[in-house]
Amino acid sequence: MYKSSTSLRVRYAETDQMGVVYYGNYPQFFEIGRVEALRQLGTTYRSLEDRGIMLPVLKLEVKYIKGATYDEEITITTLIDEIPGTRITFKHEIHNAQGDLLTLGLVQLVFVDAETRRPIKAPNDFLKLFKPFF
Repeated sequence: MYKSSTSLRVRYAETDQMGVVYYGNYPQFFEIGRVEALRQLGTTYRSLEDRGIMLPVLKLEVKYIKGATYDEEITITTLIDEIPGTRITFKHEIHNAQGDLLTLGLVQLVFVDAETRRPIKAPNDFLKLFKPFF
């Protein structure tokens, strides 16, 4: 299993009138977790796109447990618990600084050839990055 964490501070623009993170912003937090997880693994979305590989979202699930608030530091933990095939599934946990679980998420993406718009298998060099974790 591959696990990555990144932290950020909730900005005012991400909150609603009550100072709580607006529910629609959590998928953006998951994206931050995904991008940083891949970067920490040694690759980037950009490098895949430069090779003609796109990763559109196939599935998004969110379970809200407790709201994050303005100026609160949160940690986005991203897990990949199976080796990608034509799909890659990211599981996300968001905790506050006290360690309280705030939100759970799952985002599944599919590898797609940018030219044909058809699903493809994850590239071998991408898969090799996961070998030490499985």
